[in-house]
Amino acid sequence: MNWQADWGLRFRMFLTMFLLFALYIVFAGAISLYMGGSMIVFVLVFGGFSLVQYYFSDTLTLRSMGAKQVSADEYPQLHGSIERLSQQADLPKPKVAVVDSNVPNAFATGRNQKNAAVAVTTGLMRTLDQDELDGVLAHELAHVKNRDMMVMTIASFLSTIAFMIVRWGAFFGGGRGRGGGRGGGGIIAAILVSLLVWIISYLLIRALSRYREYSADRGAAAITGNPSALASALLKISGEMDKVPKDDMREEAEMNAFFIIPIKSGIVGRLFSTHPPTERRVEQLRDLEREMTAV
Repeated sequence: MNWQADWGLRFRMFLTMFLLFALYIVFAGAISLYMGGSMIVFVLVFGGFSLVQYYFSDTLTLRSMGAKQVSADEYPQLHGSIERLSQQADLPKPKVAVVDSNVPNAFATGRNQKNAAVAVTTGLMRTLDQDELDGVLAHELAHVKNRDMMVMTIASFLSTIAFMIVRWGAFFGGGRGRGGGRGGGGIIAAILVSLLVWIISYLLIRALSRYREYSADRGAAAITGNPSALASALLKISGEMDKVPKDDMREEAEMNAFFIIPIKSGIVGRLFSTHPPTERRVEQLRDLEREMTAV
């Protein structure tokens, strides 16, 4: 495997984490200033939630999607492909899971390379041939190798807390302060600061997420040596999405950041998409194919 470190991805990860860290320092200071001691309980509760999310991210994600971990006896071909591709990618073999869904998609989860899982839907296995499926599995393994899921999980910690303050701030702030006027004003200020932090975090994480998809596509090409198979898979998956019942699409839309191809959600959804356009990804893979053929 001709694997090359993606310094563009590493720089973007570092820059995103640095900006988020700076943003969260301002966030913590503002919340402490306006909410005082009552904020400590809130941070402890959701800080504990974030730690659980980090250490059990693979299990929580699989359960939220209804993914069932499967054995080699149940899905020998799927296990064989993932084992072979993991060896080519110089990775420990991840857990293998299957989602009973008509939506043709796949995702990877887990906090590091030793605690990872790759899941595919039954719709994906029905849609793709073996080479195309290998391309998709290699894409997910590239996410694992790049430690994308760990970075995205860490990046979303305080974004989640900020969102919860915006949503439930009035309940935690206790709209009346002891002295009379500061309590109500404090919680309003805290909610506004939290809203600003959540919006900026959301945009930063989306920008990083889009680039990491390009990087995972390049990684898949390096693992399989067959960029055209992944390009074909992306086009097939994108085309099959339009045939999936709307109820199935709505049920899984919240997992867009994990999927190899996001579920479409209109103009606003595309503007803030976690993924770049499929056409641009396919064009990049075609360029890689030409480069590899020329060599």
